[in-house]
Amino acid sequence: MVTPPARKVMVVADPTPHSAAALQYALSHALLEQDELILLHVENQFTWKSTLTTFLRRPSLASGAGAGASASAMVPTFGPDWTSTDVNFLEQMKYACEIAQPKIPVRIEKVDMDGKDKAHVIISKSKDLRIDLIIVGQKRSLSSAILGYKRTGGNIKGSKLLDTIEYLIEHSPCNCVAVQKKGQNGGYILNSKTQKNFWLLA
Repeated sequence: MVTPPARKVMVVADPTPHSAAALQYALSHALLEQDELILLHVENQFTWKSTLTTFLRRPSLASGAGAGASASAMVPTFGPDWTSTDVNFLEQMKYACEIAQPKIPVRIEKVDMDGKDKAHVIISKSKDLRIDLIIVGQKRSLSSAILGYKRTGGNIKGSKLLDTIEYLIEHSPCNCVAVQKKGQNGGYILNSKTQKNFWLLA
């Protein structure tokens, strides 16, 4: 049997439930033993300050269900303090990866937005790191209420996130998969340049 070439898989890591779901998908479905996992956090000191407390009591990684979900079943649920600081949530994500896939090397990369658009920053970093696959979390339809986003005038933060994801899918130099968690045990909805709203059972 020919071993597939090693890949660099990048998960966009934020202190949000949909980012945690993207990581769970990567660990249980996307990563192969010879791959390397990179957790990329795009730092913006103003983005999360007003919303971090929203997630303090919300578990972010559900246990896996069904056949083929052994890796996700091993992923520990992030505790109440995982969003207390950037360092904490990134280290907790890294720890979860090491528990679920101990043979896969994991590293953390952080980059500042520096006034630039988040999608462009992610694409630029993916080129620098020669990434083969980008995985990013996508919010569920009820996320506006869950995450506390408020629609005021023309400023819709949820739409900005959606625009970022759509731009990444269309313009990334490698394949980009947007992952949307479908309930507790309902699997994932995947979006990429070649697949739209593909339902992957857990």
